[in-house]
Amino acid sequence: MSFLGTRVHLITGKGGVGRTTVSVGLALAAAARGKRVLISEVGDPEGGYSAVGRHFGLEALGHKPQAVAPGIDACHLWGRTGHELFGRSIIPAGPLISAALRSRALQGFMMATPGVYELGIFYHLLQLLEAKGDDGRLRHDFVIVDMPATGHAMALAKLPATVLGLMPRGPIADAMRRGQGVLYSANHTAAWVVTLPERLPVSESLELLEGLHATSVPVGGAILNRVQTDPFDVAERKALDAFVESSPVMGQVAFGRVDKSKAEIERLEQSTDQRVVHLPEILELRDRDICRGVSAALLEHEAAAS
Repeated sequence: MSFLGTRVHLITGKGGVGRTTVSVGLALAAAARGKRVLISEVGDPEGGYSAVGRHFGLEALGHKPQAVAPGIDACHLWGRTGHELFGRSIIPAGPLISAALRSRALQGFMMATPGVYELGIFYHLLQLLEAKGDDGRLRHDFVIVDMPATGHAMALAKLPATVLGLMPRGPIADAMRRGQGVLYSANHTAAWVVTLPERLPVSESLELLEGLHATSVPVGGAILNRVQTDPFDVAERKALDAFVESSPVMGQVAFGRVDKSKAEIERLEQSTDQRVVHLPEILELRDRDICRGVSAALLEHEAAAS
């Protein structure tokens, strides 16, 4: 599957695997190829901090897209914003809707009610996907969503079918069907599971891939982040194995980590028929350099795929 040939990319995975770094790297790669990019992340209006924004020198992002780099806009997806947008679409009294939703009591109720928060996130994303510029074209032809942790990602993936099963008619049902037309179409959307070549992340990514496969969201595959390059050939490794086994030496743990990494990569590839994209470990000190390295690696994969 081509990265740049698909409009919407849902990036998910266990915390700490580099999900945001991959999202930003993909945004940079798409912008380098002339795409009008929107990168978004699920956030909390009260939280302030933005993992995506930090990569562009910003501590926080708002709910409206703002330019953060040439060809790249970024924003938070907020449940409250989605609730407001939906309320305004069906009730003319927009200011009253906004005031009511800022009530802490109502916010607490909506956050605690299963599915209501995700419903707001979904509707906010739908509005961004449908937004058009003054020229009548879609404002963004490449959209990346840095998804939350795996549980929330699965809840969002299942949301349209769940809601339509409960309320098949009405404005909410209409919005769910519009969202399905984009997010459930392999021509428009791909979900990617970011992982590391380590035992626990690989196990969790296989569970997530299986879970996503059971929904209607098209799966692009797994993205293996921070894959180590083995500097030794087969003969050198055989000689070094014997040397390491003979007595403890400095670097022994790192040497063994390469073999463990290879074993986990093999386990991942043998356990799924989904595409597995390898991203090399980038030993840079600054986040921006790492994201540029990820961008370059993704463009290499894109060139190879075409």
